[in-house]
Amino acid sequence: MEEENSKKEVIENESKEEKIVTNENAENTEDTENGIEISNDVIAVIAGVAVSEVQGVASMSGGFAGGITEVLSGKKNMAKGIKVEKTDNKAKIDVNIIVEYGSRIPDVAYEIQNRIKKAVEGMTGFKVEEVNVHVQGVDTNVSKNEYSESKQEKNESEDTENN
Repeated sequence: MEEENSKKEVIENESKEEKIVTNENAENTEDTENGIEISNDVIAVIAGVAVSEVQGVASMSGGFAGGITEVLSGKKNMAKGIKVEKTDNKAKIDVNIIVEYGSRIPDVAYEIQNRIKKAVEGMTGFKVEEVNVHVQGVDTNVSKNEYSESKQEKNESEDTENN
């Protein structure tokens, strides 16, 4: 029995010393209490995926350099336009977006904040202290007919809900 207890202690000690690294080459990594390192880039991608699911977001705004990188690589950068700051087990996230013409900006921003907070906290265990949404522009490429149709559909659905 004593031998079993000593084996359990050794196994427990070994597991506490083990470190899991999500990306060995990632910059801006930070140790959490349990030895897991999560890169700022990983958090930015999680946030980017959450933003991409919000209706009313035309695109992420990553500036000129981000746009050139995306064109040259041919890959969509899910972290484009997202800045992450971490301290301890807390994160502050800034998101730069372009909204679709006709979208109610406060509603879009609120939905972004909620989705990012839920996704990042659920996947990483970090407490999201802030999600700051910076609206950098409005995508006016939506034709007036498309806007009128979508507005009419929205009004009809609201009328149905209210009755």
